[in-house]
Amino acid sequence: MSDSSYIKLPEAFISRMKIRLGSESDAFFSSLENISPVSIRLHPRRWKMPVQLKKVPWSSLGYYLDQRPSFTLDPVFHAGGYYVQEPGSMFLEQAFQSLPANGPRLVLDLCGAPGGKSTHLLSLLNEDDLLVSNEVIRGRAVILQENIQKWGYSNVMVSQNDPRDFSKLGEIFDVIVVDAPCSGEGLFRKDPSSVSEWSENNAQLCSARQKRILAEAWQCLKPGGHIIYSTCTYNPDENEQNLAWLREQYDATPISVPIKPEWNINHVHLQGIGAFQFYPHRAISEGFFLGIVRKAGSNDGRKTDNSLPKKWITADINSSRILVEWIKGSDKTEFLEIGDHIYYLPKAFHGEFARLAKGLNILQPGIAVATGKGNQLNPHPALAHALCLNRSAFPETELALEEALRYLQRENIHIEGSLNGWQLMAFRGMALGWVKNIGMRSNNYFPKERRIRMQVSQPPVPWYDL
Repeated sequence: MSDSSYIKLPEAFISRMKIRLGSESDAFFSSLENISPVSIRLHPRRWKMPVQLKKVPWSSLGYYLDQRPSFTLDPVFHAGGYYVQEPGSMFLEQAFQSLPANGPRLVLDLCGAPGGKSTHLLSLLNEDDLLVSNEVIRGRAVILQENIQKWGYSNVMVSQNDPRDFSKLGEIFDVIVVDAPCSGEGLFRKDPSSVSEWSENNAQLCSARQKRILAEAWQCLKPGGHIIYSTCTYNPDENEQNLAWLREQYDATPISVPIKPEWNINHVHLQGIGAFQFYPHRAISEGFFLGIVRKAGSNDGRKTDNSLPKKWITADINSSRILVEWIKGSDKTEFLEIGDHIYYLPKAFHGEFARLAKGLNILQPGIAVATGKGNQLNPHPALAHALCLNRSAFPETELALEEALRYLQRENIHIEGSLNGWQLMAFRGMALGWVKNIGMRSNNYFPKERRIRMQVSQPPVPWYDL
């Protein structure tokens, strides 16, 4: 292949990849002209429909779609039935499951937005494990929070903090996932606009920022704990060189992951560092890199606190009497309250919350279950998606596709013969949100900021019905 076939790529990038891949470079550059694969990861506790799709081989619930559908017009997507995610990113499953699970773990997803890694971790964690999902940028933290809410697990807290805030907490995390901001070379095919944003200088700035993030993460990692480091670039300065730097600076030990040859994942070796690189001409994926390192020593259990920060209180008895009817298994817990928002976090995690909330900006501990005070409570939109929701506590209506889309557009849905009060709307058995029936009409409580804004004349057939 001549250079003119991929002249739109930066010359410095072309030169580096030719040296790196040698005889495979033509196949690599040709693959960048192909259409990007579309893949999804199913929710392990929601998805009940049969699936006849090609598997993502390194993920138990990952599948390739034949073409990209309109996810916006699929109610199951809005219900959290699946997550749209790059195939390579799902390799986190192999990395995480290769680590020891000795007792309850405190896990941190340090660069969590938009939520792919965090929702995947929640699907893999044990019930007594706790995830802290963090994003430093406010707008991205809101998106992360929405996706965590749709996934429905209660053993999670969402925070908005700079990595340096975590380094002040001490060595408390068993596993830290650092999916670091990078130069994005692995997304050139999927997002051609990223090519114009690339420069060698920017890649070096990314490498320096990644080292800072890794250094902060190291400070809050327990002895014996692991960092799973990943990027969506091919640049060795941002990938294996950063792991080599961790080993030199902190005596980090590289950890390998068993993989199958037929997955066509490239095993990267550098000065004893073993890591994994996805190339689009080998694996059906965009570019992705992942490596694991371990901190010397052994874990000494969880460190907790017993007193809540001043701005957080436990919900009053009147609220709690209502909420225990809404939440399965909550009769022996206390609900957390801040302002007019009430949250359910399983009692086993209150000690971790008390400690973390004194050093972090916690946006959401567990599940947001209600707004209001005393007996005047409104179910929170997140409660509809909660796996701990007692669905027998509310009347429920199964909607057809057209009705579900109207609901998601925030049109009012009136259900004949329904009793007054709160009612759960569902599609294919998966909850979408709330309406409140008031006499001859009903109010749609689907969040305004999440509503479908596009016009729908003829709804497309969902991909799982094709």
